[in-house]
Amino acid sequence: GADVVVGDLRNPADVARALDGVSAMFFSLSVSPSHLEAAATVATAGRALGSLGALVAMSQMTVSQMDAFSTDESRQQRLHWLAEQVLNWSGLPVVHIRPTAFLDNPLFTTLAAHSVAAAGVLRLPFGTGRTSPIAAGDVARVVTAVLEDPSPHLGQVLELTGPRSQDLNGVAEEFSRALGRPVTYEDVPLEEWVGQVLSPAGLPPHVEQHIVTMVRLHRENRYDRATHTVELVTGRPAETVEEFVARHAALYT
Repeated sequence: GADVVVGDLRNPADVARALDGVSAMFFSLSVSPSHLEAAATVATAGRALGSLGALVAMSQMTVSQMDAFSTDESRQQRLHWLAEQVLNWSGLPVVHIRPTAFLDNPLFTTLAAHSVAAAGVLRLPFGTGRTSPIAAGDVARVVTAVLEDPSPHLGQVLELTGPRSQDLNGVAEEFSRALGRPVTYEDVPLEEWVGQVLSPAGLPPHVEQHIVTMVRLHRENRYDRATHTVELVTGRPAETVEEFVARHAALYT
C-alpha cells in the first residue's frame, strides 16, 4: 500500500518528489559519511516546500552527552550532532529520536554470534561498562506513534533505551536464558578484538571507525543510561535482551 519513491536524500529534487502531498516525514539514514549533507538537503527542501507539519529525525543518544567542542565521539556521532543543529536552525517542526546502541547492531549480532554459537562465550571488549541496548523494532514503534500524532512531541528530544542498564555479565545471563544453555561474558583487549573479529568483517572504514568508538565509549561507561520513553510513548515496554535473543536464536546456534 505504500507509494515508493526511489531517489537520493542528497538530491533536493528527489526529496521534493518524495514530500509531495506529505505532511509528516521520518528522516533516517544508515551509518554514512553523507549523513549531514542529507540532513541539510532534507531541511532546506522541507522548508522551501512549507508543507511539513512534523519532521521526525533519527539521531543517537550519544548526542545527549556532546557539545559544540566534543572530540571523543565517532565521525558518525559528530555528524548526528551537527545534523540536529541544522534541523533546529531550519525552523521546521522537528522531533529528535535518540536511541542508544541497537540490539540489532553487529556488536550484539553478527560480530558476537560465532563465539556464542561455538563456545557459549560473549566476547566483547566492553570491560565493566554497562549498557542498555534497544531493539530497532521498539524504535520503529516510537517513530510510528509520533508520526501518527506528532503534536504532543514537537520540539522534543526522545531518548530511547532498553528496559535496564547492566554490565555484560548481566547481558550474558539474558543470552543464557534465551538460548537455554550457559553463555558467559569474556572481556577481550580492544586491539585483539578489532584484529580478530571486526576487521575481518570487511565493513566500510566509516562504519568500522564508528563501531570501534562505540566499543571505547562502552568501556568508559558512556552507555550506562536508562529511560522508560518507549513505554511512555507506545504503552508497551521495550524488549529485553532475552526476548530479542530468543527471537533471533538461530543466529547464535
